[in-house]
Amino acid sequence: MYKVPRGTFDILPDEYNYWKYITKHAEEVAELYGYKPIETPVFEDALLFSHSAANGTDIVDKEMYVFKDRGNQPLALKAEGTAPVCRAYIEHGLFNLPQPVKLYYITPVFRYERPQAGRYRQHHQCGFEAIGDADPLLDAEVIALSKQFLRSLGIAEFTFQLNSIGCQRCRPDHIDALVQYYSRFKDEICSDCRIRLTQNPLRLLDCKQERCQQLAYNAPKTIEFLCSECAEHFQAVQHYLKELGISFYIKHRLVRGLDYYTKTVFEIEPYEEKSQSVLGGGGRYDNLIEHLGGKPTPGIGFATGIERLILNVRRQGVQVLNPTPPTAFIAFMGQEAKMEAMKLAASLRAEGIPVLTTLGAKSLKAQLRQSNSTQAKYTIIIGSQELETGTVLLRNMQNKEQTSVMKTDIVNRLLRN
Repeated sequence: MYKVPRGTFDILPDEYNYWKYITKHAEEVAELYGYKPIETPVFEDALLFSHSAANGTDIVDKEMYVFKDRGNQPLALKAEGTAPVCRAYIEHGLFNLPQPVKLYYITPVFRYERPQAGRYRQHHQCGFEAIGDADPLLDAEVIALSKQFLRSLGIAEFTFQLNSIGCQRCRPDHIDALVQYYSRFKDEICSDCRIRLTQNPLRLLDCKQERCQQLAYNAPKTIEFLCSECAEHFQAVQHYLKELGISFYIKHRLVRGLDYYTKTVFEIEPYEEKSQSVLGGGGRYDNLIEHLGGKPTPGIGFATGIERLILNVRRQGVQVLNPTPPTAFIAFMGQEAKMEAMKLAASLRAEGIPVLTTLGAKSLKAQLRQSNSTQAKYTIIIGSQELETGTVLLRNMQNKEQTSVMKTDIVNRLLRN
């Protein structure tokens, strides 16, 4: 028997209520902050992700789904959301629009990693990108957006972790200090970190192995090596967040999982800390668009996993409303009445009235049981007498009252109620 591939899942109708709930609030918050929707292809040139993420990151080294098409072009399933948006920004000349350009997306993302709670090999990201402005106030605004989004979902208790990882001018000094520090513990770190030590030392701070985390705690701090511009930017971000009433704490080991980040980085963690508890995060990527072939253009973004949000919405007991039940269910008695029921259903749907009808040759009693199961507000019954008089029997399913209504009046009657 066929089953979904490991690390993927089906979204069944009852589960889809949560997805609609999350995406509805994402769209509402995006509109409040002036973000417009964008959708990029589910696969891209594989180099787009490898160039933006760089060697030494798990995405490039272990997790990308890479294949060649019939033209022998290397392609990759979308590994993350920011790089495709930046590619679209360059390709379609969005730099000619008033800056910053604010875009949001809800997209599937594919990574070959160990499936775990809230994270799968196909999962879904909701992301917000603001491209074209270096003002630290924009950093604070993106963090404020993320807070408002989570609060709108009913997720009330979480904290912001904040750090600055500097820029291309000051980061090399920090990396040299990291290499000197970790070189003393080369025999103690994990095998992945031994590779990171030579390929991508900043990733040493992001290792999830317990022994490496202990070393990272005492490693040289990024903020100790910031140039004057990065230090001023970081101080300004903190000032704006305090003015907006957003609490945060500095986490010196926070570097995020992709190498295109510069200056501000942040993550959001619920109070119930668990190994995979991060609700979302983001930061600045002031060099990414230039790295992808565009002109030097600053940018900042925030992204979160929908599956992770659903877990937290459920954990906090948020009530998600079920879809509105149909207005009416049409039951019939006899073949001729069945045809009339079909035509009546079509006319009601044409007027925008949600309606269901039965199939086959069920008894009236069975049809009424089915009507109850749909939670329809009314049941419309058509039998031989109704066919002769041009009427229908309208039953209110709450108080069980029945009235005879002319077929020509049923639309108005339902619309009034």
